[in-house]
Amino acid sequence: MENIRKAHLNARKGKAHYHEVQMVNANEDLYLSKIQDMLLNKTFQNSEYTTFMKLDSTKEREIFKLPYFPDRIIHHCIVQILEPIWMKTLIADTYSSLKGRGIHKGVKRIKAALTDKENTTYCLKMDVRKFYPSINHDILKSILQRKIKDPDVMWILNEIIDSTEGVPIGNYLSQHFGNLYLSRFDHWMKEEQGCKYYFRYCDDVVILHASKEHLAELHMKVSKYLKKNLKLQLKNNWQIFPVGIRGIDFLGYRFYPSHTTLRKSIATRFKQTVSQIKSSNPKTRGMVTSVMSYQGWMKYADCHNLKTDLIDLQIHKIVEDICAKNGTNNPLRGGMLG
Repeated sequence: MENIRKAHLNARKGKAHYHEVQMVNANEDLYLSKIQDMLLNKTFQNSEYTTFMKLDSTKEREIFKLPYFPDRIIHHCIVQILEPIWMKTLIADTYSSLKGRGIHKGVKRIKAALTDKENTTYCLKMDVRKFYPSINHDILKSILQRKIKDPDVMWILNEIIDSTEGVPIGNYLSQHFGNLYLSRFDHWMKEEQGCKYYFRYCDDVVILHASKEHLAELHMKVSKYLKKNLKLQLKNNWQIFPVGIRGIDFLGYRFYPSHTTLRKSIATRFKQTVSQIKSSNPKTRGMVTSVMSYQGWMKYADCHNLKTDLIDLQIHKIVEDICAKNGTNNPLRGGMLG
């Protein structure tokens, strides 16, 4: 029950306005006891998914959504116990949806790698075709069973895995399943193929090396490995290119040996956000939150001119004017944004 109660507290963060969350909050003991009974008696059945399409960058993805009660609470129950076990099986250079392994850690690792200019001349960049929908259930279960021996735990994991084809984008557990599915591949790349500079975010892979011929040969090996062992296919848009000329478009940045810039699409969205703020009647708090999120991106890139023009000059003036009208203090004054 302690784990279930903690799962409810974690799952409801940022969702206090949801009707389902308010329903559970109104009678926690009743609803959390129902979850406990479902798990103890093995009566839990995965709920029906609600699906919708979402534009992610330039891709349209089908997103799967489950009810808050009981499914999303149960997913948190599982992750709270199993995540520490699963984390120990992952290599250091995979970054998607892992505690302490966010994008910015990956940025630091890639920047550090690029200081070894001799061995990072070329980049092999590739990703998997329809990764989540292509995950094979039998293979995923066999991967999980290597670490999870408890049949009761495997029962609940199998119930969730078999709820739909592949692994549904949008499930709290899906990101963990994706990392685990490619974990053997990560170890194969690092330990058997000797890839010193190998980085993965979800199914996007970047490998750096001194020889483009070596990377071309490695690409063929990877394609065969994924097809044979994981029943996955690489997209046809894989590339091998010189890092110094093209830069590496990865993790929302473009990395060069000498500097790092924001990905063009992120910089464009920030400029659009500033334009919207200028043309509307924004509330100071919401504006500061939005600007600070972009400030977080800029912190790890060389974009002094962008920051100076959009934040230091334009945003500060807008906030100053609003605060003057309202008779309030400017929250950006005093270097709040760095």
